[in-house]
Amino acid sequence: MKRTLMAFLLLGGLALAQADGAKLYAQCAGCHQANGQGIPGAFPPLAGHVAEILGKQGGREYLIKVILWGLQGQIEVKGMKYNGAMPAFNGLKDEEIAAVLNHIATAWGDDKKVQGFKPFTPAEVKALRDKKLTPQQVLEERKKLGLK
Repeated sequence: MKRTLMAFLLLGGLALAQADGAKLYAQCAGCHQANGQGIPGAFPPLAGHVAEILGKQGGREYLIKVILWGLQGQIEVKGMKYNGAMPAFNGLKDEEIAAVLNHIATAWGDDKKVQGFKPFTPAEVKALRDKKLTPQQVLEERKKLGLK
């Protein structure tokens, strides 16, 4: 009985310690909306577009860079042009960025559209954190993926 209780408390504590991607996404929802549809002409949709990015070689790393360093300049998503700036969120911890990315990859089913999708890990974020890119350099990374 004591072992079961101890295991339950330990697992419960670990669950509380993990970052909640849905709650963290609330910072993003003002622009990208709770349903990931964005605001046409102002803020691009994530729903559906995340799968397109994840389907590209280097797409996972690009998504991490967007959250770490922001994005600035003209892009095109689902035939609509956007020319704005997304701020960097590099003040978030590695596990928080991984949690947000896992939320946006799974909340609208984009993960189901990508063969072999694996959840983002804090280690992936940590590996890219030292790159120190500008938002314009992240835009160039986008172009290298073949995205407009």
